[in-house]
Order: sequence, then C-alpha cells, then structure tokens
Amino acid sequence: MKKIQRAVTRTLVGTTLVLSAAACSDEFLQVTNPNVIDAATVDPTSAGNTLALSAQQNFATALGWLSMYSGYFTNEVNVSDTFPTRNEFGFRTISDLNGSLNSDVWAPISLAAASAKSVLDLTLPNPTTNISLARAATFRGYAILMMASDFCTGSLSSSPELTTAQLLDSASVWLTKGYDVGKANGTADGIALSNAALVGRARAKLQKGDNAGAAADAALVPAGFEYNLRYTDDANSRTRLSNRLYQFSFDRGAISVAPWYRQTDPRVPFRAPGSGTALPQDQVPGGFFQQAKFPGYASPIRLASKLEADYIAAEASGSATTQLTLINARRTANNQAAYAGATDAASVKTELFNQRAVEFYLEGKRLADFRRSPASVTTVTATGQPYFKPGYANTGSQTCYPLPRAERDNNPNMVGK
Repeated sequence: MKKIQRAVTRTLVGTTLVLSAAACSDEFLQVTNPNVIDAATVDPTSAGNTLALSAQQNFATALGWLSMYSGYFTNEVNVSDTFPTRNEFGFRTISDLNGSLNSDVWAPISLAAASAKSVLDLTLPNPTTNISLARAATFRGYAILMMASDFCTGSLSSSPELTTAQLLDSASVWLTKGYDVGKANGTADGIALSNAALVGRARAKLQKGDNAGAAADAALVPAGFEYNLRYTDDANSRTRLSNRLYQFSFDRGAISVAPWYRQTDPRVPFRAPGSGTALPQDQVPGGFFQQAKFPGYASPIRLASKLEADYIAAEASGSATTQLTLINARRTANNQAAYAGATDAASVKTELFNQRAVEFYLEGKRLADFRRSPASVTTVTATGQPYFKPGYANTGSQTCYPLPRAERDNNPNMVGK
C-alpha cells in the first residue's frame, strides 16, 4: 500500500524496541528525533541497526494480531467480542470492507514487510555478514510468509496482486538471505536469526508442497533451538509493544478458548468460567474460558523452533511410522496416553495435525495447517454449520482472507480494484 510504504520510509515508531532471542537489550535507543526519520538523511552505519530492530518489532506487533484473528478463523478461540468485524472471522465470511481486516491484520503485516525492505534497500557495510541485513531479511521473509499463509493473495510495496505461490517463493528468497548472512555473521544473535530463517524456509517449502526441500531444511535445525519474540509491559504503548493475546484475554475479554482445546493437555492451559480475572465483552454459550498460555503483557510468542522443524520433517516424510514416533513422543512428554486410534495414513496425519494444534496453540500457525491439508484439520467448524453464537450467519466457506478493499483502492498496480 502506498500509504504504508510512505509511512515506513519516514517513521520509526517508538523509542524502545523489543528485541528477540539471546541478543536482546533493554537499553533505550538514543535518536535525535524519536518519532521521525527522513530516509534521505539515514546514515546506514549508525541507523541500520535501529531500523532493523524497528522492523523486527513491527513484525512482533503484527504476529500478535495475526495469531488472534487466525485463532478466530480456525476455531482455536471463540469470539467473545461484540465487534461484527471480529465475528466475521469466526464464521469465516469476511468482507473485503471489514475494518478489522484492514487495520488489525493487513496493515500491520504489510508494514512489517515494508519496513524490513527499507533496511534491505540501504547500502550497509559488510553486506555478507551484516547483522542488520540478516535481521531485516529474516523478518521480511517471515512477514511475507505470514501474508502467504493467511491471505488468499497479497501485494508487496504497491506491487500487482501476488498469488500464494508467488508470496511463498518471495518469502523463501528473503529467508535464504537471512539464513546465509546470519550464519556468516557468526555471533550468537546471527546464528539465532539464521536458524529462525531456516525454520521459516522449511515452513514455506512445506506450504508450497516441496516436501523434500522442507525436510532437508528441517534436518539442519540444531537440537534444542527456539526463537521467541519478546514483548514488554509498557503502559504507554501496549498496542505496539505488549503481547496481544494477553491483552485481549485479560484487558478486553475478546478471546475464549474453544471447546476442542479444553483438554487436560498442559500445552493449552486455560481458566474456567469464574476463575479468571476478566469478563467477556460478549457472553458466549458455554461460558468464558481465558487462555493462560500467555499470562502477561511481556509473555513471549514462539516464532521458530527445532520442535516445529520436527513436525515439518514428520509431515514431509509422508510416513505414518515416522509420524507416529513423533506423535507418541510428544504425547508422552506432555503426560498424555499413547495414541490408540486407527493407523492408516489419513488417520495418523490427522492425529499429527491434532498434536500440532495443541503444540502451537495461538502461535499463528493453524491457518496454514488448514489451508495446506484441510482434511487433516477436523477441529474447524465445517462450512454450513451454525456459528457457535446465535443471531449470526452459518459458517462460510472461506479458507483464507480476502485482500482489503483499501489495498485495492490505494494500490495503482492492482488490477480489478
């Protein structure tokens, strides 16, 4: 979008940037004017790091929104909110005029992708090892990957409309750059970014159907690896800097854990009605169940991990035996009985996706699962079934989000706007 792109080239939002992984810092960044940076006056050497960290925070902010709305869309959570625009996500009939679609979902992820590009367009020193380039490439790649996963089509920096396959290819290009430059950088921060990019590239390849490539990337991720996006409790900037899923569970009771996820599995902790600290914005059938996976404003959200790589490798293998090995290992690790269901390929794959559902609950990954293998995702309300709240339309047939009308109206290269 033109408006977003102009904002990115001139604006650095906030004076405090939340960093990720081991190389995080709690220090305030000192800039001459903390609110406005003129792109023409940027000194790449001194400002590149600040701009890259800002792009990373833009992505962290966007991921919180994306995780909440895809939670509505795939029935990870019930919409305990009165907003009609949010309920449209819940019954999967989203208008391209939906205000939440544009302001809460499309605009933040577009900003994340564009702000990372503003760093990648700079002439930075030591480009093969520059940590700012590694960071910007990694988070541009992830931003495009999330756009590809959640939206039916996309657009980058006022480009023509792009298909899911084109977006996945673009994400892979930038994640490859993040991987290469981060690895060559060699610092702990660089290696962490490199491994995060590797997991993202494996995810992109799996989503596109390149199982061999996905498995190869997943195998390179080191044991024990995890990359978390960090958030902070800043009362003056919670919308940007804090964990969105906590904010909409406790400040505004807008998300309620959906019935299928109310198990005895420790991977999806929740508070039963009457035991939480907030009331729902809208009374929901069955009561308001607060998620407790993210218990504070500063709770991190996992972006990438060896665990995800293991799930990618198991799915890509196409082997029921390999998948059952991971299924039972994860069930045992979480005090669940061994899988006792049917062992045909389709049944085992469904159980693998069930384990993914609880493993990566509210981490923004379930919509990609639903699009990649809808027959394996049995926890999503079927098309035509009643919405869980009375007074709304039955569940629609959408499997991804439409581009907002605002993007079509403001993008001069968009056909059929």
